[in-house]
Amino acid sequence: MAGKPQPAEEISISPENTEQIILEYSPMIKYVANRIAMRLPSHIEVDDLISVGVLGLIDAIEKYDPNRGAKFKTYAEFRVRGSILDELRNLDWVPRSVRQKASEMDALTNRLQGKFGRPPEDEEIAEEMGVSMEEFFTAMHETRSVPILSLEDLGINKETGEQQNLLDCLIGDMEADPQTQIRLNELKKIIAEAIDALPEKERLMISLYYYEELTMKEIGEVLNITESRVSQIHSKAVFRLRTKLKSILADEV
Repeated sequence: MAGKPQPAEEISISPENTEQIILEYSPMIKYVANRIAMRLPSHIEVDDLISVGVLGLIDAIEKYDPNRGAKFKTYAEFRVRGSILDELRNLDWVPRSVRQKASEMDALTNRLQGKFGRPPEDEEIAEEMGVSMEEFFTAMHETRSVPILSLEDLGINKETGEQQNLLDCLIGDMEADPQTQIRLNELKKIIAEAIDALPEKERLMISLYYYEELTMKEIGEVLNITESRVSQIHSKAVFRLRTKLKSILADEV
């Protein structure tokens, strides 16, 4: 099973070596771009993401400071991924109707949880929405691309006033000010607790997909289920995690 490309760090990291560094790190850029593209609509071109990723790598070359303790390949991947996510956010590729549907489903789920004193079952959510189970799972699948949290949800203000998703926030922690860094550490604990609260199969899905970075097909082979079933479990895990995190953060305020 192909893993993440690991470039050799024998090149002197400096703007003078930019062309050589881009050549050395191009497999990593393609890997990151393809990983992100797998979760996006088909009209988003991978080649466009790769081009943006190259710009992120150039930015990393210019700003890298070895005295900060991070290895260049780690810093470079953060910059590449962050650059691609910035571009996607600027494109606003998630339709407004999908964002609205996700917000409505989150609010409805939290309302049912308050009513029952426990996480609602899928059937209960579908009944409250007035849709069939098939329509409910379709809605979950459609809204899985909506960012799990924005920085507004996290209570972190950005000077630009722009929203960022959770991954953007965690990627930026290498340059965060002390107060933001403290908040990020708190968030990592909250996220870990929310993941631990997921049902076992969904928790395993999150681990295999986001930590082990397996593809949907590879996860299907590991769990001995179809790729479409893997996709359904993933959508459900993202939906449940999003509503759980928002509920936790709302209780903190």
